[in-house]
Amino acid sequence: MADKLRYAYYPGCASQEITKEANVTTRLVARKLGIELHDMPKASCCGAGLLTDYDYQLYIAINARIFAEAEQMGMDIMTICSTCLMVMRTANYNLKTSPELLAKTNEILATVGLHYRGTVEVKQLLWVLAGEYGLNNLKKKVVKPLDWMKIAPFYGCHSLRPSNALGFDDPEMPQSLDKVIEALGAQPVDYSGKTKCCGFQVDLVAVETAEVMTATRLLDGKKHGANCFVTPCPFCHINLDNYQNLAEKQVEKKIEMPVFHLSQLVGLALGLTPQDIGLSRHLVSPSRILR
Repeated sequence: MADKLRYAYYPGCASQEITKEANVTTRLVARKLGIELHDMPKASCCGAGLLTDYDYQLYIAINARIFAEAEQMGMDIMTICSTCLMVMRTANYNLKTSPELLAKTNEILATVGLHYRGTVEVKQLLWVLAGEYGLNNLKKKVVKPLDWMKIAPFYGCHSLRPSNALGFDDPEMPQSLDKVIEALGAQPVDYSGKTKCCGFQVDLVAVETAEVMTATRLLDGKKHGANCFVTPCPFCHINLDNYQNLAEKQVEKKIEMPVFHLSQLVGLALGLTPQDIGLSRHLVSPSRILR
């Protein structure tokens, strides 16, 4: 890691309201690691995938406006929301691979005095830690190795797919989250469900199906020896933690599986306290596995 890492920070809507602890902890972890996060006060919601089919050009323009702000700041974007990652990476991929789309979008941006040249990259915290910051550098910062933890990594769909726009991990055999877990001194648990859907995309159309999906993922990790989960995605965290009680009722089994945000797991290894990282906000208490 030659130069100081600086990013235009885009936490996403969910991490500023529903999962505030992820946003707070990311800022604390970045400070500990010497990573500069610069807020984007003019940035809007990315559309969360909902605009893509409804109004494609609006979806592209909204995201290009975010990219143009980061470009003016001279920084790439870092987000902690996998849905924001997928939405923005896909929009950016489309803009960079279609000169016609970029030109048309810039005509729209010109009405608000902006222009996007196509120089910005969008990354998530996991990619920064495993890639640009580096696993060896992260390992050197650990003051409390998590050697008693057997952790099921849960990547989340939007961290892996569509692979042409995302491209950091193999969507079928990802390694980055497993390697971060190892760098923190913990043991990653391998299980088939780590690349599958948590059920979040199904919540609003088939609630019972979504709850079974959530239970299936958690029970799969538990069966393979995990004593907790970690995910880089706030929406996956909502399903795996907030909805875990509903999932238990649906399958009539106790699961009792603590689920950490990625930033929280890193924070623990860097010496932050449970209070610092907001563990009291979780519905499934992690207190029984903390030391």
